[in-house]
Amino acid sequence: MRTVGVDLSASPAKTAVAVLDWFDDRAELVELVVGADDAEIRRLVAGATRVGIDSPFGWPDDFVEFVLAHHRQGLGAGRRLDDIANRRPLALRRTDLWIAESDLGRPLSVSADQIAHVAFRCAGLLADLGVDDRVNGWAVEAYPAGALKRWGLTSRGYKRAANRTVLTGLADALRTAAPWLHLGEWQGQMCSDDDAFDAVVTALIARAAELGHISLPSAQDMPVALREGWIHVPDCELDQLISAG
Repeated sequence: MRTVGVDLSASPAKTAVAVLDWFDDRAELVELVVGADDAEIRRLVAGATRVGIDSPFGWPDDFVEFVLAHHRQGLGAGRRLDDIANRRPLALRRTDLWIAESDLGRPLSVSADQIAHVAFRCAGLLADLGVDDRVNGWAVEAYPAGALKRWGLTSRGYKRAANRTVLTGLADALRTAAPWLHLGEWQGQMCSDDDAFDAVVTALIARAAELGHISLPSAQDMPVALREGWIHVPDCELDQLISAG
């Protein structure tokens, strides 16, 4: 089995892609690229069993309807958008709320934060890859912070050069928790580049998705998730990713 993790950024220079090959007793990092445009991503994911992408796959239903109504001069009065509670449905998807309710983190708003630029690129990439299932397709929406928290590892405060010591400790903790994960020549890069680190975690999430170790939407949430996207966070321990063979 091969899984690929894409730590997507609006800029190709900050986009990292990790390729993991899985065996009965180990997973090997066989390629790690930092600085990937869409053509490079397409090359790296070709032939993969499952792909994880760290980016929102869609926008909140209420946000889409709000923008369309405003664009068409059809927005009704009396929405009381001076109250943040009335703006929240415009900012957060059902999956974002589920992650927060599950105490797995607080995803950025795809409609109100700069991550929207990443989502623009992701939408184009999904179209290029022919991915139309935003819940449980060949490519899945990943959330490294949620996976790290689920596995009892540091999930915040390791980004940017000022936090390299934290990142190094986190990379060491991941290797200790998953001794079967062979990083090869890229071990040092995992300790010095948080984009590279997140790409590897995203490839682990793709493995969990392929094995079915993911909490999928309820029947009630599924129709919304198919439009908005659904964040994949493993519901298993790290060792279960390898023990399944």
